[in-house]
Formats: sequence, structure tokens, C-alpha cells
Amino acid sequence: MSAVDVVTRGAAADTHHPPGVGVEEHAASVWSVFFALLRRDLRVARKELVFFLVRTTMQPLLFLVVFGYLLPKMSFVGKGYQTALLPGILAVSLSLSAIQSVALPMVQDFGWTKEIEDRLLAPVPTLVIAAEKIVSAMLQGFIAAAFVLPIARLVMGPIPALTLSHGGEVVLVILLGSLAFSSLGMWLGTAIAPQQIGLMFSVIIAPMLFFGCAYYPWRGLDVVPVMKYLVLVNPMVYVAEGMRGALTPAVPHMPLGVVVVALLVISSFFWTLGTRSFFKRAIG
Repeated sequence: MSAVDVVTRGAAADTHHPPGVGVEEHAASVWSVFFALLRRDLRVARKELVFFLVRTTMQPLLFLVVFGYLLPKMSFVGKGYQTALLPGILAVSLSLSAIQSVALPMVQDFGWTKEIEDRLLAPVPTLVIAAEKIVSAMLQGFIAAAFVLPIARLVMGPIPALTLSHGGEVVLVILLGSLAFSSLGMWLGTAIAPQQIGLMFSVIIAPMLFFGCAYYPWRGLDVVPVMKYLVLVNPMVYVAEGMRGALTPAVPHMPLGVVVVALLVISSFFWTLGTRSFFKRAIG
């Protein structure tokens, strides 16, 4: 049986369970396969942890050293800039990690390795395969942010207005942000041809980083009202502002309620686009 046949049958399994198997048994089987695939991906990520962290956190850490340590030391920027920079650096770290952890493997799997065909043969709906990839990338985004935070504190030293008393809000923003960007990564990884992957970073990722309020606060754009509202189409704005609201609540920031709602909407939107694009590539 070909992978296309299995995928087609998997689409039907989204609403039906195999004959002779109860609904609960079928659901348990689906979850069992989901977690087996997730454990495999996390095991692979653990074996390549050093390369994963270098690939996803090198750029944020370089910005951290230059703008968070060197420039304040040389008095080119005030100490207060560190307060605005740290949450943005965390947003960049989790965003890059979540996107790359799913987009690059999808480009490779569908482009030349064809390893995705092995997963498509699993006895679960195709949506489960796509969802597992997104969740795996989301967890890797969380790991990247958790890795950068203590290093940032160590490099920058004492940071005015920084507090860790809202740990629950920090975790919520990181998880929602990672979900939004892993879903975006699924869409990009399945919608972009392998030979155009460089275009993704130059045309999509780079503008997202520089206009995502990571290196400056969104409220600082009050002096440029047009830009202040144009950047709201950028999902990184909500991650960066959410991290500011959770880590530096005394500093002006976008309301956390707005951030959470926006990230939920963005996650749902890109989840839908990503899973549909995955299904289209899988049966194409």
C-alpha cells in the first residue's frame, strides 16, 4: 500500500474509527502513537541538544552581548534599555527555535529525504502526524527560551524592573508564543519549495525579527503611530510584549489579556493553514 493510500485512509479516520474497535480504544491508540512519535522527536532533539541550541540561540545571544552588555558598558545606551531588551530576546529565541524545529525538517522530509512517508504509514489520522510535529517544535521553543533567560541575566547583570514573581504568566506566554510560531513553521515548511527555503529567512523571518518589537517596546512606537499599528500583523509583537508584561510589569506594555487573545487567534489561524498545507503535501 502506498503512502498516498494510507494518507487518504487517514483522512477518513478523522471522523471514523476502525470497525470492531470501540471509540475509547481507538482514541487510546491514537494518543499512544502520538506520544510515541513525540518521544522519538524529543529523543532525537536531546541527542542533538548542543547543535539545536547553537542553531536557535546563537543570534539572540549575540544581540544580547552587543546590545545588552557592550553598549551599556560603553554608555551608548542607558541601563533602562536592558529592561526593554531582555523580554524581546526571549521572544526571538523561542520564535526562531519553534519555526526552525518544524519548518526545516518539513522541507527536508518532503523535499529529498522522504522520511515523512514512514510516519504517514502510522495507523492514525494525518492530522495527528502534523499535530505531533507542531507540539514537538513548541516544546523546543520553550526549551530555547528557558535556556536563554538565565544566560541573559548572567550577561546583563542586575536588570531594573525585572521580576520572576509572575512565573505562571511567563510560562503561558512562552507556550502560546511557541505554539503560534511552530504552527507558522508548519505552514512555511510545507508551503515553500525546498529550493526557496532561503527566501523564507530573508523575506519573512528577517522583517519579522526587526519589526516584532523585540529590540524596542511597542509603546515606544507612539512617536510613529502608523508603524505602531502596522506592526500588529506581526505575531512576534505579541510574544515580545507578553514577555514584557510578565517579566517587567512595571514598564509600559501591551495588556496581557490582549496578548493572550491575539496569540490564541494567531495560533488557531496558522494551525489551520499548517495542517491543511501538510495534508495537501502528504497526498500530493
